[in-house]
Amino acid sequence: MKIVVKENSDERLDKYLSLNTEFSRALITKMLDNGFILVNDEIKKGSYKPRANDEIDLDESFNIDTDIIPEKMDIDIVYEDKDLMIINKPSGLVVHPGSGNYSHTLVNGLMAYTNELSDVNGLARVGIVHRLDKDTSGLMVVAKNNKAHEALADMFKMHTIKRTYIALLVGELPYDNATIDAPIKRDSTNFNKMGVFEGGKKAITHLKVLKRYKGYTLVSLNLETGRTHQIRVHMKYIGYPVYNDPVYADKKASEFGQFLHSSRIEFTHPITHQKLDFTAQMPKEMAEFIASL
Repeated sequence: MKIVVKENSDERLDKYLSLNTEFSRALITKMLDNGFILVNDEIKKGSYKPRANDEIDLDESFNIDTDIIPEKMDIDIVYEDKDLMIINKPSGLVVHPGSGNYSHTLVNGLMAYTNELSDVNGLARVGIVHRLDKDTSGLMVVAKNNKAHEALADMFKMHTIKRTYIALLVGELPYDNATIDAPIKRDSTNFNKMGVFEGGKKAITHLKVLKRYKGYTLVSLNLETGRTHQIRVHMKYIGYPVYNDPVYADKKASEFGQFLHSSRIEFTHPITHQKLDFTAQMPKEMAEFIASL
């Protein structure tokens, strides 16, 4: 269920939703505590007061008795200490449970690997500070305790964590560098898509061409902001969508999904203050296709 708030509310979020949905306030509270309600794609406390144009997403599949079951899986851990992990997520892996899907997600795998995970965002999102789309591969930070989680979340908000992505775009860009500064919000005609619209949230993407091919361009991208689908939306907006994107490219995509990879992450450790800098090679499918061009 999705709700777009029409005007600023004086009611708390939990009460506002109990008045505007069929759910009880007690159930709303449990959904909030377990991360099954997002406001503008973010976790909010029950005390938050909704504002005009807020987009509230309620996962109606929530079950009070639902347990997220640990599942043993191979997790590519690039770095780990007592506070955090850096993992290399494969394309096709959903980051956390939701929308009725409680299994085969990264969270299930993390829970089987360790009991030391932050729970700031509820059971369904233990350890998850930020996420990558299902079909986006590459580096992610996972928090192992709440102190690290809260510090990392602040760093993401302050843009002190530098993330570099590699993407293969459809078409040959005529310029070597670009900055796309275009606001993003959810498409009112299709809630599964985001788009560039007036009144959206500020979104800035920096682009650099790595190599041109006939009909394609390989680029690196850095984000100043972290909006949902930001790179995919911005590339579509400038007329060079990410290749094989099932949502924003015009051609039918294969099962692998968009050729978008989180290749590098750089930041200062929030607890030890150590400089961390990690890279990950792009997936085999992506690398082999590019090599064939």
